[in-house]
Amino acid sequence: MIRISNIKIDVLNDNKDTIIKKLEKELKEKVIDYKIVKKSIDARKDIKYVYTLDVSIKNEEKVLRNKNVIKTPIEEYKLDLTGTNELKHRPVIIGTGPSGLFLGYMLSKYGYKPLLIERGEKIEDRVKTVEKFWEDNNLNTESNVQFGEGGAGTFSDGKLNTLVKDKFFRMKKVFEIFVECGALEEIMYSYKPHIGTDKLREVVINLRNKIIDMGGEFRYNTKLTDLIIKDNKLEGIIVNDKEEIKTNNIFLGIGHSARDTYKVLQEKGLDMKSKPFAVGVRIEHKQEDINKCLYKEYYDKLGPASYKLTYNTSDGRGVYSFCMCPGGYVVNASSEKGRLAINGMSNYLRDSGIANSALVVSVTPNDYGDDLFDGVKFQRDLEEKAYKLGNGLIPCQSYIDFVNKKETKSFKFINTKGNYKSVDLNKLLPEYISKSIKEAMPNFKKQINCFDEGVLLGIESRTSSPITILRDENGESNIKGIYPVGEGAGYSGGITTSAMDALKQVENFVKKYKNML
Repeated sequence: MIRISNIKIDVLNDNKDTIIKKLEKELKEKVIDYKIVKKSIDARKDIKYVYTLDVSIKNEEKVLRNKNVIKTPIEEYKLDLTGTNELKHRPVIIGTGPSGLFLGYMLSKYGYKPLLIERGEKIEDRVKTVEKFWEDNNLNTESNVQFGEGGAGTFSDGKLNTLVKDKFFRMKKVFEIFVECGALEEIMYSYKPHIGTDKLREVVINLRNKIIDMGGEFRYNTKLTDLIIKDNKLEGIIVNDKEEIKTNNIFLGIGHSARDTYKVLQEKGLDMKSKPFAVGVRIEHKQEDINKCLYKEYYDKLGPASYKLTYNTSDGRGVYSFCMCPGGYVVNASSEKGRLAINGMSNYLRDSGIANSALVVSVTPNDYGDDLFDGVKFQRDLEEKAYKLGNGLIPCQSYIDFVNKKETKSFKFINTKGNYKSVDLNKLLPEYISKSIKEAMPNFKKQINCFDEGVLLGIESRTSSPITILRDENGESNIKGIYPVGEGAGYSGGITTSAMDALKQVENFVKKYKNML
C-alpha cells in the first residue's frame, strides 16, 4: 500500500465515495481500497476535513513520485523478551489507573502473572460511591474521583490525544488494546481521540477481565502502607498496615494524588524531587457559543468543538487551557476531608451543552518552597481555602464578576457534578494567579470571542504530580526492584502517556526477567 497525506474533503460531503473520487483524481489510478491513518479539521479558512490515508492501487511505483505519497511504512510495536533472571515471586502492580492496567495487560499476556492491588473499589462499586458523594457530599477518602479502578482518568473525558512522539509505536499499541477492549476504532485515526467517561468504564472492565483471563489477579480496597527493604533491595510490601506480600518487584502506578504513599516512599529512602505544576480554575461556556466562535457557519455540522489556548504573562508565567472537556461537566474531585478539588469530564457523546476546561497558571518552587512536600502543602492549602470558602461546595463566579471582585447573583449557565456555591474567587486564588488569568483573558478573547463570558469554578489543583520519583536508565528507583511509572511518578500527563510509560517499564522489566510459565 501507499500513504498519501493532505487529502482535503468538504465537511458537508464527507463520505467514502467522495474520498475515493478525490484519491483517484490525485493519483490518477483506480483505488482498490483505503484505510484512514489520520483525520483532522482545518478550520483556518474554508473548513475542511484533512486525511492521511493508506491506499491500495495496482501501480504503486508510478505514484510514489508524487511529493505527498510514500510507501506505507511498517509501524509495529515490538517487545524483546530477552530476560534471563529467575523470578522468585510474581511482580506486584500498585494502582489500577492507566499505568497499572496496561502493565497488568502486558505482563499477564507474556506470562508474568502479576498481582494488581488497588486502594479503592472496583469500578462498578466506585461509580456508585462517587455518584453518592456528588449527591450528599459525604467523601470516601479511599474510593473517589482520584482513587479506584481506572484511576482519575475514569472520571474525565477519556481524552487520548498527546504531543509525545511515537517512534517506538507504543501509542499505537495502547490504542490497539483500547479497541480490543471495546473502544471505537475511530481513536486509531482521530486527531483528538477520546473515549468518554461512560464508554471508558466499560473498556476498563473488559481490560480487567482480559488480565484475569491471562493470569493476572486483582485485589481491591488494598492499600500499600509499607515496604520491606534489605540491602537496598525490595523484599516485600505491607498492605493495609498488617498483611505482608512477598515480592522482589513492584511497579508504582500510584497516581498524582497519593500524598500519603509519597510519605511512605520518602521514609523508606526512595530518591524523589519536587517538580513544577500548575493551578487555577475551570472555566465553563455554552458549547454552542464555542462552536460558533471556532466553526462559524459549520458550528452545527462538526460536533462539539475543543480548544487549546496558551499565553505568557509579562512576568514570565504560563497561562493555558488544559484538559478541555467539550459538552461536559465540572466535577467535585476531592480526595481528602476538609479539602476541595475539581476536575472536568465528558461522556462519549459530549452532549451536556456546556464546555469546560482548566484555566491554569504555572507555579514553581519559587512560589511554594524547595522542600520535597512544599508543593503538596501548597495544593492542600488552596484546597482547604476552597472547601471553607464554598462551605464544602464547589466555589464559582462569572468571569465578569471575578474581574469586578463581587459574588455572582445568578448564573446564566453552570453544569456541575456536586453542588456549587457563589463566592468571590479572588479570596481563594493567590493574587499572582488571579492577575495572570486576568492578563491572559484579552488574548484568549481574540481567539475565542465569547471566552470572557465564562463561569469560573475552583479549585483546579491536581493538574499533575508535584513530585517525581527518580528512576535510572533501567527504570528502577535507587531501591532495586521498585519501578516508578506514570503520572504519579512524574513521567506522564494523562491516560495515553501513562499507558505508554507502562509499556516502557514493561520493556525494561522483560529485558531483565524471564516469565513464570
